[in-house]
Amino acid sequence: MLRNNHGFTLFEMLFVLLVISVLIMLFIPSLSKRSDSVHDTGCDALKTVVQAQVDLYTLEKGAQPKEIGALVDEYITEDQLQCKNGKDLILENGQVVEKQTNK
Repeated sequence: MLRNNHGFTLFEMLFVLLVISVLIMLFIPSLSKRSDSVHDTGCDALKTVVQAQVDLYTLEKGAQPKEIGALVDEYITEDQLQCKNGKDLILENGQVVEKQTNK
């Protein structure tokens, strides 16, 4: 009396869905943490680029810019004034630093 089964039982399907759900629940939080570190690294790179433009402005104009907005259009673009992590870039004593926005 051998039967030829061509398919999965309901129990097997539920077990596979349970395993997949547990793996997803473990994997998703680590992705969000990793996303934050990627944005922070990107912000550090953006600060370096904008700082180089501040130095170029200083060399060409003979004085440091009073605010970072003076660099827009000629040295940087509008989207380079803010990092992807929501922090604005500002000038403090000729150095580009990030400042948390009030949202």
